[in-house]
Amino acid sequence: MRHWEKDTSVKVSPYLQKFPQLNAFHGKPGFISLVGHRGARGLMPENTIEGFEYILDNDIIAIEFDVLLTKDEVPVITHDFYLSKSITRNAEGNWLLKNGPRISDLTIADLQTFDVGGVDKRSSYGSLYPEQAFLSDVRIPKLSDLLELACLPKGQNLFLLLEIKSDLSIDKRKVIEHIVFEIQKRSLSNRVVLHSFDWDLLDECRLIAPEMPRSYLSQMPESSEDLFDKPTEESSPDFTSLNCSIPEAIQAAGGHLWCPYFKDVTVDLVAEAHNLGLPVCTWTVNEVEDIENMIDTGVDGIITDYTDRAKRILKSRGLNWR
Repeated sequence: MRHWEKDTSVKVSPYLQKFPQLNAFHGKPGFISLVGHRGARGLMPENTIEGFEYILDNDIIAIEFDVLLTKDEVPVITHDFYLSKSITRNAEGNWLLKNGPRISDLTIADLQTFDVGGVDKRSSYGSLYPEQAFLSDVRIPKLSDLLELACLPKGQNLFLLLEIKSDLSIDKRKVIEHIVFEIQKRSLSNRVVLHSFDWDLLDECRLIAPEMPRSYLSQMPESSEDLFDKPTEESSPDFTSLNCSIPEAIQAAGGHLWCPYFKDVTVDLVAEAHNLGLPVCTWTVNEVEDIENMIDTGVDGIITDYTDRAKRILKSRGLNWR
């Protein structure tokens, strides 16, 4: 039996006592966690050190970001399995003419020749982020770059929701081991939550890094119309075939945090998750009406590209995010 299949013998763990980093993502009276998505994608180049520093400078203590492995097995922070033509310029400063090559086919030295300091506003993807700053000479960061930032005084209160991308061409255990090594090397396990759409991969995380809690991403097929943020279909469970609810499946898997797509969130599901001991952080919530609705459903955290916008809404309702 897979670990997310319902098993009534599985009991809820005292998550917050065992994993104090979950407090950064757990709602409390008067508090909702704000999590910067890929840093602050709506305002700064995504998944860049510049974007993460912006978050720190603007009073946000939690970020969500994506990690893949290069050809020479260096964990790097980037969302797509390939270089995206919408956010990548070559050494001459020209936008790539097509997507590619794959991150797993490039060494870290290869990656450093590309600039990811802006988005091509002429592209379909770029048109979604008209407010994003345009910078130059910005590189895809190594995971170690962000972890070093978290070790500095300015980053000492930063919590990391680290999404491990499921690259089917690479052994999952190898990816996890390289990521966990970088975290443990800097004694940052107590500030990291491991996070994925691939529930089998999270099962491996449980074995390799039991000291780090696990966050389970989900998106129902009927709400996956976003062409740019869709999960890898091969790596996600078939949620329509579960013999229980998604919160029950996560509890059965021994999970510690549920991160559903915001269009899948209901008051009843949030209440069910809470009854099972699971905090709920929803993604990626950008529009004012949607942020307001997610607050009203009782979610613990909101993952957003527009942290400044979300902060204004929370302030207007007398809520804190730290």
